[in-house]
Amino acid sequence: MSTITLYVPRDAAAISMGADKVAEAIRREAASHDVDVRIVRNGSRGLLWLEPLVEVATPAGRIAYGPVTEGDVASLFAAGWLHGGDHALRQGNIEQHPWFANQQRLTFARVGLIDPIDTSNYAAHGGWKGLRRALGMAPAGVVQAITDSGLRGRGGAAFPTGIKWKTVLDTPAAQKYIVCNADEGDSGTFSDRMLMEGDPFSLIEGMAIAGIAVGATRGYIYLRSEYPHALRALEEAITAAYEAGWLGAGIGDSHRRFDLEVRRGAGAYICGEETSLLESLEGKRGQVRFKPPLPAIEGLFGQPTVINNVITLASVPFIVTEGAEAYRDYGMGRSRGTLPLQLAGNIKHGGLVERAFGLTLRELLYDYGGGSASGRPIRAVQVGGPLGAYMPESQFDTPIDYEAFAAVGAMLGHGGIVVFDDSVDLLEQARYAMEFCAIESCGKCTPCRIGSTRGVEVIDRIAARLDRDRQEALLRDLCETMLHGSLCALGGMTPYPVLSALNHFPEDFSPERRAPAAA
Repeated sequence: MSTITLYVPRDAAAISMGADKVAEAIRREAASHDVDVRIVRNGSRGLLWLEPLVEVATPAGRIAYGPVTEGDVASLFAAGWLHGGDHALRQGNIEQHPWFANQQRLTFARVGLIDPIDTSNYAAHGGWKGLRRALGMAPAGVVQAITDSGLRGRGGAAFPTGIKWKTVLDTPAAQKYIVCNADEGDSGTFSDRMLMEGDPFSLIEGMAIAGIAVGATRGYIYLRSEYPHALRALEEAITAAYEAGWLGAGIGDSHRRFDLEVRRGAGAYICGEETSLLESLEGKRGQVRFKPPLPAIEGLFGQPTVINNVITLASVPFIVTEGAEAYRDYGMGRSRGTLPLQLAGNIKHGGLVERAFGLTLRELLYDYGGGSASGRPIRAVQVGGPLGAYMPESQFDTPIDYEAFAAVGAMLGHGGIVVFDDSVDLLEQARYAMEFCAIESCGKCTPCRIGSTRGVEVIDRIAARLDRDRQEALLRDLCETMLHGSLCALGGMTPYPVLSALNHFPEDFSPERRAPAAA
């Protein structure tokens, strides 16, 4: 009797919906039917409303069923799902699903397809080719390939990756470092987590290539403390990579060395800022450093350091394997390649979509997202985390492009999109932004530490209908001070959601919409 392979995601979203129980139920039911099954705990395909999404390997391809609960397993076996049988949960070949079929998966090409911690399975799907190629190139050639690809930092700042790498390469030092910022703290973002849980070797390979390119022999992944499943996947993958000769001394049968380890974050939003992250990584309180010097010159322990986020580094293997032009051919303007976009909030079909830059917000919200989960009109979307602008319906045709977003006073950031229907109160959302900044501030600079606290107070006075015009003028002036006077992007970007709410949704700040002032 041949073994039948099933894929049950080990992604945190699927686990939260009962994937572990589903996997165990499949084992029990298979044993009762005397069927030999092999269960691979893969990553998520990104259709989060269908999780747990179980795929069955059949002669006709992988057939998906979802969302599967523990109680569905018996009926699935009765329907002959191990041979692709019909069932109410049958989704067909997921790669032909309308959500999936039009995506352009470069960075996420293997996520959901492979066993995340099997080095040979990774290699069978194109893994390690980029690292092998980089080992045969001059370091400057690797850096030039990254520069020519047009890759920009996917963590939010969108700084050209090649420039950062070249600075580290050209800075002489006995020790250099590669640091991965995996402190994914923005609301509505989960692409880093999905990548680390579903294809951790792509991150490991990207960091090793970066080490070869700039002369660094040690790397650290600074992981968000709230990601236990990603921690497990990374630690298992790193151990496997050492055993297979892709980390440590003589990587890929070369004379090069690269060591890598995971460090858990301090649990503070500010540690997602690169210099605060370095302070935390050194065992200090996570506070922002003054710049200059830049981390590329004096970074971790005072040494030249490449700091990139997960998606940036995981994009590197494709670029080095296929060539800079292959990556640069995707996208528009100065935004090259693809971006994993994450749909969350009040959205019918939430999940991850990887597409080249250039599609519009409207396409994402309706062609992929299917509109709001509540069925009410979508009134606003916040893009780029808790410090991103609130974009009204009139801006939904803005293309996904760094410069196009900047032109309308918004930012693309990490690609997280949180959706709100017409029941949202934008004054409350503006207040939340100020309060968030007040709570998460490292306290080093006055505009952020004090300005955010005063901002909450001013918005509360507007809500209480106390001299609305004067309070709005004061709030705008305060935002201007924070925007230009803050030491880092936390205080400097808090004005984005506040001002966008004021500018695009002024009716929510009007006395007519607010409760009467207290007696």
